[in-house]
This record gives sequence, structure tokens and C-alpha cells, in this order.
Amino acid sequence: MAHVPLVPIGRERADFLDAATGERNLVAMRERDDELAARRAAVEAGWGEKYVERVHAKGKLTARERVERLRDPGSPVREVGTFVNHGRVFGKVESPAAGVVTAFVRVEGRWTMVIANDNTVASGSWWPQTPEKIERAQEMALRLRLPVIYLVDCSGLYLPEQSRSFPGRTGAGHIFKKNSELSAAGVPQIAGVFGDCIAGGGYMPIISDRVYMTEQAYMVIAGAALIKGAKSQKLSSLDIGGPEVHVHQSACADVRVPDDETALRMIRAEVARLATPAADFYRHGAEAGEPRFPPADLPAILPLDHRMTYPVEEVLARLVDRSLFWELWPERGTEMVTGVGRVNGLYMGFVANRQGLVDDPEHHRAKKPSGILYRDGIAKIAAFSRACDADGIPLVWLQDISGFDIGVEAERLGLLGYGSSLIYTNSTNSVPMFTVLLRKASGAGYYAMAGMPYEPVVQLSTPATRQSVMEGRTLAIAAFNTKLDDDFEIATDDPEQRAAIEQGMREVEQRIEADMSPYQSASQMDTDEIVPLADLRGWLELFAEASYQSTGYRRLKNPRIWSLHDLAALSETRG
Repeated sequence: MAHVPLVPIGRERADFLDAATGERNLVAMRERDDELAARRAAVEAGWGEKYVERVHAKGKLTARERVERLRDPGSPVREVGTFVNHGRVFGKVESPAAGVVTAFVRVEGRWTMVIANDNTVASGSWWPQTPEKIERAQEMALRLRLPVIYLVDCSGLYLPEQSRSFPGRTGAGHIFKKNSELSAAGVPQIAGVFGDCIAGGGYMPIISDRVYMTEQAYMVIAGAALIKGAKSQKLSSLDIGGPEVHVHQSACADVRVPDDETALRMIRAEVARLATPAADFYRHGAEAGEPRFPPADLPAILPLDHRMTYPVEEVLARLVDRSLFWELWPERGTEMVTGVGRVNGLYMGFVANRQGLVDDPEHHRAKKPSGILYRDGIAKIAAFSRACDADGIPLVWLQDISGFDIGVEAERLGLLGYGSSLIYTNSTNSVPMFTVLLRKASGAGYYAMAGMPYEPVVQLSTPATRQSVMEGRTLAIAAFNTKLDDDFEIATDDPEQRAAIEQGMREVEQRIEADMSPYQSASQMDTDEIVPLADLRGWLELFAEASYQSTGYRRLKNPRIWSLHDLAALSETRG
């Protein structure tokens, strides 16, 4: 009977990292983590305490208070899209988190996706990118078949910016298409309606399997103010579409409850009626276990300077259960690591970039730099990705990559063809894939290793992440190439011309460096969330359990019949 030959990996931090270097890395990363915490706190404050007080004065809870009461006590809330619209100003106001909370939340022992309008930000209005953020959360739930809970308190589009959120392929109406796709796939949807639900806000809960309305809630295509203007009728929005109408007359809602607290308790009860999570079954008798080496080491191990190296095996040792790992084909494509480990007792596949120099028999050289995709490494990770898809093993891509190999030899070896094979594989996989951008995410390498354009279920960045085609300095040289000599020095003796070129290059470099910030990526939804390195293990636990929670929608082979065993056997060295 084939088994999964997990073996110990990793060492104590002091055995591979001197104390001074570790402390230097920790201090540098702590500054980034503190910045992340401060920015997150500002987002979570919404429009401030004055608006929180307004919500409380109506006898209602804020969106984040609702999420807090909904979650299982002591369980984490894994928010995604926290920094959507970060740094953007609309007129004179901002829209923290695009006015909506989207988060993985454990409810009655089950992971769910919660989508909650932030009623402290323009009464839960939809801003530019709010629809896309909601749709992204719905897509995550659909891919993992997680129940979706809508906590609706939405006054419709933020009208001054309607042209940027109403039309288009992913405009506000696309939310309802996603509602329909979730329903067609049999994914449970439960809605709590807590206040304003106007226009699109009124449509969002309707396709849900179960709809609860509080006494302060109403769902309307058009509110009282619009009807008064159009038809000269003096009505309140509650008269038009309150619980009396929609629970007792139209049947657009199911249950009428007195207040927020009651609605949340009843939503929890609905979730408890769903099927028992399947993760325990798929552990195959194994018990979850912490890594032998602490995940808190990660900020000390990874240098903030992307030019400095680190042993990626030590990262893996701090992510997988008991620091046990099965590496496949370690002797080929050594710039890449492919293998399987358990996370919370559940098997996960891992692909990671090595850093530093590795042996180079492929090019008949002594060494080559890692963090780059070469032919053997591309073929290796493509084969591994296909096998994990065939076996039903969820995949985690740990990126720290500068791009593809380039040059005459690379083209002769057919990197374009091998790269196309990898891209095809990652484009057609049905198994859940998750991407973590540890530091560098550069060029086509970012694409090939399941970057956001290849639709991983979730893509995470860290405070050290840099997304770009090329570095700022390199791009500045390329932009001003005609004004530089063969040594990339400014080719003029004219002081004014030299000063202008220097200034231009400096401005390009600074702009590109700013564009590489993870906050810029998160603001425009080029990454889903920014998380501290020390929290990565917790996120992987979510990914593992959410991948294995539901049954009946994808093929999950038991470990005895994995195709990985066949590939490993065929690649064994014979004496």
C-alpha cells in the first residue's frame, strides 16, 4: 500500500541564522507589521465614532459588531479585501474597505463567507469597486462551496460615483448573477436584512435560501423619497417594503425578528442545520498538529531586502504540521521545491521558489541563481500541479520570484513551450489553489506561479511583497536608454541636460517603487489581503479546512491511489 513518506524538515533558527541577522530582519519587518496594523485599524474605524453612535442610536449594530456576534467564540475572522479603495478619495470623502466587510468566518463549526455592508460608511452604500469586492467574495465561496451569509444594510449606489459602479461587466448588477450561480451550484445562502435595502441592496438578499428581516428593515426597488418625487405619494420606506409587506404579503422574506441580536442568533441556527463539515473524514485518522518550529520565526527568517536570500525549506518547516514534508523530485529543477505536507491534518501541495545559488547541470555551469524559472523547474512544477489536480490535493504557491530565464540558451531549450504548458495547467486546474506572495512577484513568473490573473481562490501578500514587471531602477534605465552609454551612465557633459535626465530617472524610479507597494495592489484588487508573515500558518489552516469542508463537488482521491506515487516511482534512481 502506497503511503505518503513525510519526513522531518527544518532546524532551530539559531542553527542556520545568526542572532544579529535575525534581529535585524525582525526589527525591519516589525516596522512593516506596525504600519499594517495601524492602516487596518483606520479601515475598521469606518467613518469614525460619530457614525458608530448614529447606528447605535437607531438600536442597531455596526457591520463589524454583527460579524463579531456571528462568529464562533474564540475563532478568527479572516477578512479579505480590507484595503480595497485604500488611499482613494471620492470628492472629499474616502470609502474604507469600499464600504463592505467580506470575511471568512467560522459559524457553528463551519467556515462561511460573510458579506456585510458597513453602515458607518455612507449607510452601507456601494462605491466604485464595492461590487467587484462583493463578487470576489462570492467567487471564493463558490469555488470552495462555502455557505454565504449576507448582512444587508445598504442604501444602494453612492450616487455621486454611480458611473463607476453601475455599468460594466462587473458592475453592481453582476452581484445578482453571482447570487444566481451560487444558487445553481447548491451553495447555501442566508441573508439578514437589518435596515436600508434600496435598489441593488434590495435585490441582493432575494435569491438567498433564507431571509430574515428586523423590524427596522425594508427592501425596496425605490425608496420613499423617490416615490414621493415620481408619484407624489407620501409613504415611508417601511410602508413600501418593510417586514409587514415582505414577510406577510409578498413572501420575499421568510422570518420577521425584533432586532439585530435575534436575527444573528437565528442565522447561526440556520448554519447549524447544514451538513457536518467533512474535514475530519479527509484527515484519514490523522490528528492536526502544530509545526515543530514556530511560525513566529518567519519575520526573522525572511529579509526585507529582496536581494538577500533565505532557506525556503525553513519557511515550509514553519507552515506544515510537525514540520513533516514529502519533497518530490528534489534532484531536478532544484530552483523549485514541490511537495506535500499536512496542515491541520489535511494534505496540501506546496510549490515554492528557492533562493540563492543552486547547481546548474542543465546549462553545464557550476551554479545558477534561484528565484527564476528554468526549463527543468517549469516542467517539474507543471507536472506537480497536474498531479495535484488529478488527486484532488489543494495547492499552495509560495512566490518569491524574479521571472523566467532569458537569453539565447533559454530560447533554444524551449522555455516558451514549457511555460505555455505550465500556464495551461494552472488555467485549467479545478482543485483549489491559493497563492502567497512572500516577497518578489515579478514578470511572467508571477503569472506562471498562479498569480491573480490565473484565478487562485485567494491571493495573499505580506508587508514585504513587491509586485512588478521590473524594478524601478531597471525600468528607469530602460526608459532613458537612448540617453545612456553602454555602462548605463548618462551620456552628456551638459550640466543642465544631465540634471534633467537624473531628475527624470529618479521620478520614474520613485513612481515605480510606489506602484510596487502591497497597499497599491490591495487598493486596486490586484491582491486579496495583506497579512503578517507570522499569521501565514493561520491562513493556511483556513485554506485547508475550507478546501475539505464540503463534499460532492470535486474528486478527492484517498492517498493510496495518488498519481503522485506513480510519478515518484518512475523517477526513482535505479542502482
